[in-house]
Amino acid sequence: MSLFELFRSAISGITTNLTRAALTLLGVMIGIGSVILLLGVGSGAQATVASQIAGLGTNTMTVTAGGSSSSSSRSMTKYQNLTLATATALEKTDDAPDIKAVVPVVQESETVAYGTTSETGAVIGTTANYFTVTNATVAIGTPFQNADNTNARKVCVIGAELAEELFSTADPIGKSITVGSTPFTVYGVLKSKDSSSGSTSSLNTGVVIPINRMQRSISGYGDLSSITLQAKDSDSVTSAAAEATSVIAAQLGVSTSDADFTVTTQDELMETSSSVSSTLSTMLAAIAAISLVVGGIGVMNIMLVTVTERTREIGIRTALGASRFAISAQFIIEATILSLAGGLLGVGAACLASNFTILGTKPTITGGSVLLAAGVSIAIGIFFGGYPAIRASRLKPVDALRHD
Repeated sequence: MSLFELFRSAISGITTNLTRAALTLLGVMIGIGSVILLLGVGSGAQATVASQIAGLGTNTMTVTAGGSSSSSSRSMTKYQNLTLATATALEKTDDAPDIKAVVPVVQESETVAYGTTSETGAVIGTTANYFTVTNATVAIGTPFQNADNTNARKVCVIGAELAEELFSTADPIGKSITVGSTPFTVYGVLKSKDSSSGSTSSLNTGVVIPINRMQRSISGYGDLSSITLQAKDSDSVTSAAAEATSVIAAQLGVSTSDADFTVTTQDELMETSSSVSSTLSTMLAAIAAISLVVGGIGVMNIMLVTVTERTREIGIRTALGASRFAISAQFIIEATILSLAGGLLGVGAACLASNFTILGTKPTITGGSVLLAAGVSIAIGIFFGGYPAIRASRLKPVDALRHD
């Protein structure tokens, strides 16, 4: 029996009961589509985080109080506070030639109001360098200047989403908003950023004010939330981090082995986010794989039913000289066609669904996941169609011909 005849016979068998075949296709389609889509969600999340980290610049670092289990993060053991004095020491020292800019940051949550409208947002107290070092672009108006911080002026730059909530379509520049209980004049509005991560989301809905005014009116003269550092270039990040560690430890009056702060580079953040995203993708794919197993069981079930219904046909073909190979090949081809067709439909459904946001992320469908889906579809047909095919090929002609 030629390969063409085997395919023709397999197609004929599938079309005998279209409703049953369609339900089998649906099961495989859901399984394949789920795997591709959830892998796409993981890839999309990883790409989004990578883009956001890259947007901060490859030569930036963040200093935070508290240690880490990672030696690469230069974690220590004795708790120390980061203050403006710490940032000033980094700015004025000659022992950190690879550090280009130092940006102290204090962040708190406050109510921001304009007229009768109020919203709760992050209030970020910092210096004028914050906008250039963190790539926080002012889309409308201007950022505040060093003089505004020196004189602790009540001026601010607000996030794009906050501006829309407070002012709708009105021009916010020059308007006065209340942060906590203190009035601030709006100098500018930040360009909107992708809000799928916590940091950019808080910036979109937040307020950036001079740190001197922040400490006088809102946070008090306490600790900094963090210090953002900018190295001279991307090749100087490692040396700049080492210099920052040494200078901060000296300013705190402790050795680097006794201090407790963390200098985190963008590469370390990227590695961490990649690890988390990979774990997330694996978990999502494992969950979706359950649908594939269900779809495969559906294929096996339909093929077993088909073998039972066509027992007499199998007996006649065997009596006429059809080999066991020809019989089993026909049923394996039927199962593979059903699985492959369901897989292609699943790919199409996943590509369609990728145009929507899922779990706060726009899925990214990769060629690798599509090829994997096609391979898995074929494997499902061969694996789950194998047993029914072997069972069909082992039917004795006499018993098969007696079957009603």
